[in-house]
Order: sequence, then structure tokens, then C-alpha cells
Amino acid sequence: MKRRLVTAVALGSLAVLTGCSDEGAPLSFDGPTAAAPAPSETKGGAARERGAKTVMPTGPKAEFTTQNTIEDGTRIGVTTLHGKKSGFTGKVWVWAPQQYFDPAYARSGFPVLIALPGGNGYPNNYWMGTDLKLQSSISTWSREGRSLPFLVVMPVLNPDAEHYYDGSDIPGQPKMGTWMTEDVPDFVRANFRTFASRDGWAFMGSSSGGFVGLKSVLKHPDKFKAVIASGPDTEPDSPLWAGHEKERRANDPKELARALGAKPDSGGGDVYLAFQAGSEESALDDVRSFIGTYTKGPVKTRLQVIEGGGHNARTYVKGMGDGSIQWISAHMQAPIPSR
Repeated sequence: MKRRLVTAVALGSLAVLTGCSDEGAPLSFDGPTAAAPAPSETKGGAARERGAKTVMPTGPKAEFTTQNTIEDGTRIGVTTLHGKKSGFTGKVWVWAPQQYFDPAYARSGFPVLIALPGGNGYPNNYWMGTDLKLQSSISTWSREGRSLPFLVVMPVLNPDAEHYYDGSDIPGQPKMGTWMTEDVPDFVRANFRTFASRDGWAFMGSSSGGFVGLKSVLKHPDKFKAVIASGPDTEPDSPLWAGHEKERRANDPKELARALGAKPDSGGGDVYLAFQAGSEESALDDVRSFIGTYTKGPVKTRLQVIEGGGHNARTYVKGMGDGSIQWISAHMQAPIPSR
């Protein structure tokens, strides 16, 4: 499936790179600096609000430049991250919603959505373009109460354009699993107000990116709570796994879901897997099979079938608006305004 991703979508996103008049200009994501009381813990607030712990930026600060500007005036920035734990160096794009700069939320963390592309996802992550309208849609949905105002973080998916690395630490290869689940979150915590608990961390991805998001949540349910997996692969199939079957199985969503689903459904460690597929794409049958087999115990699932949709990013943004992002938002931590 990875090799059959609709390339035109990715190319369309790259075309917008020259459409931003401020492209390349220095960009700061510093939020409001005025002193603000601690986040409110209203009597009627949700339990996870009362227990939410905000983590203020730890530093060191990254240097961002402007990549694109969204319709509401917010901007997508880009920087280069040198992963201390993985040893891999790659680009990361970030978008912060309008609410992040609102003084009412000066002391609040924000939920993080790590957005991964299909295809090779190198040297660019096509979600950083404006033509797919991911960020502008989240901006609209959050105002309408259909989505949390996520920080959207868009790292490169692979270390080169030749191979797929399945977002994993394949022996003898760049440690892309460590990059995605440790270096990228550490980078976000260094530069943005986040939440300490997994309630504030999720993935979304299409095709091969959907696989990485799905696998990352199932492999690290203590760190991440939800994923929107669109037309995903459900098995690790990189040829680089040859000779490393034990490690491959340790990164197989089916093996991970089976193990997690066998644990008690205590309610405290649930993961929320929001699957999406277009009604016209071949991935739909595989996704339905996965849901039917592995929705057990702490593994909670939902399927959004996008009528008339194919295996492409525009289909998946539509599906998010049709219900997927509202579903994961209902299970995640919202920013908390000051009293």
C-alpha cells in the first residue's frame, strides 16, 4: 500500500511553499507573557481538567522560520531538530492555533497532534502545506466546538526518500522510532506549553504515516492516548526488517493491539484508535478486519468511512471533520482558561 499512495496530493502541497510572502522570515511561538493565575478548576469541570498538569516550555528554544501563513493569520514554522536520543537530524514543522496566544490560556498546556504524511515523508511533510487545509480546518472546528485547538507538529517521516523505516528502530538503521516518540515530543516540550500526561498527546497520519501513528500509540500507551489512522498499513513491511523478525514483531500493530487488549479494561489506560478510510479504497477491508479482531479491553476503536473517498489526504481531512477529530477530542485534555 505504501508505494501506491496518491502522489499528486503531496506534490500539490509542495507547490504552496512559494505562496507565502513571509516565507523564511523569523518566527516566534512565544505565547502571552503577562502574569496569569493558575488554570481554573471549576466545580463543574471534568475530572481530567482538575488533575491536568501544564508543563511550561523547558528550553532550549529552537529557531523557527515561517513556512506558510494560514487564513486566520496564524503561521506554520519550520526548524531543524537534532535528535539527541536517536542521533537523527531532520526538519519539523509546527502550527499553533489562535487560542495558544490568548492571555486567558497563558498558564495552560495545549494538546499535541503529531501529523504524519503518507509516502516517503521526506524531505518534506506534506501536512505543512496550506492546500490540504488541515490547520485552517482545525481552527474552524475548534471555534465550532468540534475539535480541541491542537498544536500540530509535523516531523519528517523517514530519513531518506529511498526506503520506508516504519517509524521504528530497525537494527543497523536510523532510529526513527526513537525520533518519533522521544525526540519529537521532547522538542515540543522544550518550545511549547504542553500537558504532562498522555491525555495531551495524539497522532494522526495517512497511509504509511497512519501506520506509524497507530503503532506508536499501541507501543507507548503510557505516552500517547489517541490516533487518527487514515487508510493505514497495519503491518510493518519495510524490506529493511529482513533478518530481524523478532524486532519486526515488536513493532507490529496487530501484536501490540493483541497484547494491550488482553489487559484489564480499568479505564485508566485506554487508547482511542480513530480509523478512517474512503469507501473506494482497498484499505477499508483490512481496517474493518483489524477493528473486528482487536477492539478489546483498553483498545477502543471507531471507523469513519468517507463516502466516495479514495486513498488521499483530502479525503482524510474531510473524514476528520465528519467525526474523527471530535471523537478523539472528547477523550483528550482541553486547554484550561485562567480564573
